[in-house]
Amino acid sequence: MNRCIGIGGSYFRFLDVFLDFLEVVTKKKVVIVGTGPAGLTAGLHILSLSKGLFDVLLLESGQTVGGLSRTHNYKGNRMDIGGHRFFSKSDRVMKWWQDIMPIDHEMHSQGGSGTVEISYQGKRRDVALEQVDTEEHLDAKRQGAVMLIRNRLSRIYYLRIFFSYPINLSMKTIRLLGPVRLVKIGFSYIHSRIFPIKNEVSLQDFLINRFGKELYKTFFKDYTEKVWGVPCEEISAEWGAQRIKGLSITKAVLHALKPKKGKKGIAQKDTETSLIERFMYPRLGPGQMWERVTEKIKSAGGTFQFGVEVLGLEIDGTSAKAVRIMNSDGKEELIDADYIISSMPIKDLVKGVRPLPPKEIVEVAEGLVYRDFITVGLLIKQFKGGAELKDNWIYIQERDVKIGRLQIFNNWSPDLVEKKENIWLGLEYFCQENDELWNLNEKDFFNFAV
Repeated sequence: MNRCIGIGGSYFRFLDVFLDFLEVVTKKKVVIVGTGPAGLTAGLHILSLSKGLFDVLLLESGQTVGGLSRTHNYKGNRMDIGGHRFFSKSDRVMKWWQDIMPIDHEMHSQGGSGTVEISYQGKRRDVALEQVDTEEHLDAKRQGAVMLIRNRLSRIYYLRIFFSYPINLSMKTIRLLGPVRLVKIGFSYIHSRIFPIKNEVSLQDFLINRFGKELYKTFFKDYTEKVWGVPCEEISAEWGAQRIKGLSITKAVLHALKPKKGKKGIAQKDTETSLIERFMYPRLGPGQMWERVTEKIKSAGGTFQFGVEVLGLEIDGTSAKAVRIMNSDGKEELIDADYIISSMPIKDLVKGVRPLPPKEIVEVAEGLVYRDFITVGLLIKQFKGGAELKDNWIYIQERDVKIGRLQIFNNWSPDLVEKKENIWLGLEYFCQENDELWNLNEKDFFNFAV
């Protein structure tokens, strides 16, 4: 469609007629494996642009959509599996989200006029909070399918006290670290700048070069190894470059010293990913976004099949021709397709291709390791005592504490909690599928967790 920009309306009328004709003679079948964000986005995009040229079928092994971005509902208390911030430096992605779920203008304007700063094609502009664009947006608001604008607060729990995240050299941080540890961090950082590790092989090398050995051991090593289950010296430096994305001591200091404005944009194109302090969030959690996308797919003619285990793909030459599944009756069958889009794990996908790919590809796929985690919901009823925690999540850096991260769902959205006087927590434990922690029964896991 980009090639048609600027062409007159008569061309589009001709194109519509032509596409309607093609629908009769060339309608193709698309099978999409998985109903996480990738699969659902692909399905809606194809149906939106294809003018009815494709039959779209989405296959899901479970009974719910959203993948790791689903929202689990426990007696009216909603759990965000993983914690999902909605922000992007891509204008196209920002617009796509807001087309599905508009910003709750009324809530953020507090009944009067107001604006929110967004970014479009490199330019920042204010958008009136009270404006309503379409009947579709009005309908979304009537259903409560809206985006909230949430402030981000994350902290690190270390030495039995809380540190700001990302780490900055504020007076509070300096006071908490203490003079002895601070001097060690300073000299270690200077040493790493003067005598850097020349051949960065591991994540450990990468982090020491950018933060110094003392700060690496203080705030990076233990938590990283708790999350990934692998020593930092066994993780590649390239992985660090992708995850950290340019964050450094210098940028952390400048971020700490930068005057705080009363209003921040949602897009925040000039801010490092780890420093973004404001984001959009669906009122009822990320699953609400993907449930709405699912309804749009169904309205556009797409179909779903749940409880289906995808066993693999049938290949003819260089093309995938069918998806091999096990249906809910335990029987294998083939689903023919003209096009197949897979969002299943690469390891499982390669294993299920028939005929098998070359040996070297199978070996690479078999070597892929996936890290898992278990989230435990803890509901604290009628919470009254103690200081109120405003964090979205807290990173547990302590080596002797089993929890890896603590989420406070009230602070993601107040509507994630059924009763406002309750506190709804998510306790995350990192593990591998089928390891000792993964296989604990509920009673033994409770004893482990406490």
